[in-house]
Formats: sequence, structure tokens, C-alpha cells
Amino acid sequence: MTAFSRALGSTLAALTIGLLVTLAIVVVSATIARYIFNSSFVWYDEVAGILLAWITFYGSAYAAVRRRHLGFDGLLISLPMPYRAWLFVLAELIGYAVFAILAYAGWFILQILGTETLVSLRWVPLWFTQSVVPVGAALYMIGQAVSTPEAYARIRAGRSAEMDEIDEEIAHARKAQGTGEDR
Repeated sequence: MTAFSRALGSTLAALTIGLLVTLAIVVVSATIARYIFNSSFVWYDEVAGILLAWITFYGSAYAAVRRRHLGFDGLLISLPMPYRAWLFVLAELIGYAVFAILAYAGWFILQILGTETLVSLRWVPLWFTQSVVPVGAALYMIGQAVSTPEAYARIRAGRSAEMDEIDEEIAHARKAQGTGEDR
């Protein structure tokens, strides 16, 4: 993992965690306002939905950097080498194509939104809230690009990320067992 991919992963993790904490604060605050003070925030539903979308897009980009999306590495690894490499490259290209289309569509929609604002918070422009689509798609592609060389080398070697994680955990457990320390 390169320094850039580590920095990108750390930034996306911090952003996603920050958004998750913000969403939790909004939900808890709205619940307290509704049930204790018998009032509600008019903006709650709209803001919570936007935060959830942001968590989804930025969390997805983080998962791309870490290669933690659902996959079928075992099936891919079971194939003979030339087919394994070609199928890996094909899957990567399909992923880039899908997210490039998503980024373009998101950018196109931003142009249409113009000066629209949120319904409940008139001072928040829709282009800001919806910018997560093209930005998140671009970050996903960058995350996938920085993790591709390592993933390709792993596939060529006939290993999956899960196999490497299992081996690391076994080595850690053996080391802890040898030194008598607990996890």
C-alpha cells in the first residue's frame, strides 16, 4: 500500500466516521426534541437522508481503497492464470465504466439543479448536497486505481485478500500465544 493510498484511506475513513457521528447526533437530537420537548425539526428527514447518502458514497470509496467490497476472489482464484488475469482486468474495467457513467450523470444533474435549494433549509443549495454523486464516484475510481496493482499482484499469485488476512491473524495469534499475551 502506497503512502497516497494510506492517506486517501485515512481521509475517507475520517470523513465517513465524521458523517456517521453527525448523523447519530441529528437522529438523537430529533428524537429528544420530539419525545421530550414535544417539538420536531422540520429539516430532520431531509438532512438525515442526505447524510445517509454521503456516508454511502464516501464509505464506498473507502471500501474501494481497502478492497473490502463484496467479491468472489475464491472463484476467480480457482481459474487458470491467463483467464484469471483477463477476468480481473475485465471486472476492473466494468467497475471504472460504471462509476465513470455515474460521475458524468451526477455532474450533468448538478448543471440542471442550478439555484435550487433544499425544501426545509432554503439556504442550503441542492448542488452542494448532490455533489456527493460525482465526487463520490470519482473518489471510488481513484480508490480502486490505487488499490489495483496490489490486488492484481495478489490475484496473479493465486491469493485473495481474505487468505492474507487469515494468515496475518494466525501469525498474530501464534505470536501472542508464544509471548503469553491476550488479545
